[in-house]
Amino acid sequence: MYLIITRAFPPELGGMQSLMWGLTKEMSKNFMIKVFADYHENHKEFDNKENFSIERVGGIKFLRKIRKAQLINEFIKENKIQGIIADHWKSLELIKTDKKKYCLIHGKEINHPKGSSLNKRVVKVLNNVEKVIANSEYTKNLAINNGVNRDKVIVINPGVGVVEELNKKSLEKVESLLKIKTPRLITVSRFDKRKNHEKVIMALRNLKQQYPDIVYICIGYGDEEENLKKLVQELDLGSQVMFFKDISNDLKNALIAKSNIFVMPSIIHKTSVEGFGIAYVEAAQYGIPSLGGKDGGASDAIKHDETGLICDGNNLDQIYSSLNSMIENKKYHVFGKNAKEYVSRFHWDKILDEYKKILN
Repeated sequence: MYLIITRAFPPELGGMQSLMWGLTKEMSKNFMIKVFADYHENHKEFDNKENFSIERVGGIKFLRKIRKAQLINEFIKENKIQGIIADHWKSLELIKTDKKKYCLIHGKEINHPKGSSLNKRVVKVLNNVEKVIANSEYTKNLAINNGVNRDKVIVINPGVGVVEELNKKSLEKVESLLKIKTPRLITVSRFDKRKNHEKVIMALRNLKQQYPDIVYICIGYGDEEENLKKLVQELDLGSQVMFFKDISNDLKNALIAKSNIFVMPSIIHKTSVEGFGIAYVEAAQYGIPSLGGKDGGASDAIKHDETGLICDGNNLDQIYSSLNSMIENKKYHVFGKNAKEYVSRFHWDKILDEYKKILN
């Protein structure tokens, strides 16, 4: 039996939640699995549908961590465990066992100044596991530079499930919403500084001169939402930018599938960094190419000048010229076709083969 310890798990939404659910689901086809996850108010209906055991732990953050560790330590004593896979170094900090431990790392949660108290805690946990599983080459190098033992760290990219058939009603709704608007840009992410919606909106002001019917679809929520809406008004782009949140998965997927370019030229903001960017891969499944940023792990998900482009997200001219070069002569069609072929390498069955190599 393998234990999966996670702070991020459905029915809560997000990239980390999708990653941990996909990994658990795929592993459960090959191994006995027991999940220890954080409490979510709508978890019962979700948990009852799964063929593996999920134990939820609630309470305030600090006490929850201690209580969860106690439950896990007791469970390990009483059961035969082959190994433990955790989503975060903090999930392992209080686990006391000589069983093999594997920790996933994603980027920003290990990006603390070398020698700081947080950095020392990260390094202590990660240098005490069997393998540290980085989501990209960028994250691997970040870990090594911050003091993690080079021999411990390997790269296994996050996986995606095989894409579901699109809902016909949702596709019709998208066409009625967008009508003649083209070209179509889209970002699906939290409204955070590092996701860089702001610079895309600024580039849009210039692109609008050449492409008056251009549209930029922003799906998500977050701290920057009001600032972005204010910027759209200031630049008189109300007809060009559409905001969506709390929409169905079907509508989200239909909006992606009916777009031309997925845009997320991420930057490093303070310690926050895009370790990989599963959203690029999810867009590629629908034949949509991406524009990513050079800071972070986007180049593991996007093959530059083949399935999309990588640019300097801090350089407004580069964002503008990259988008313009993809829109000119509809180059996004070629990139999109390549992206759809490239994405098969990220399917969960192939990704799990990489996990099996280290687990065995």
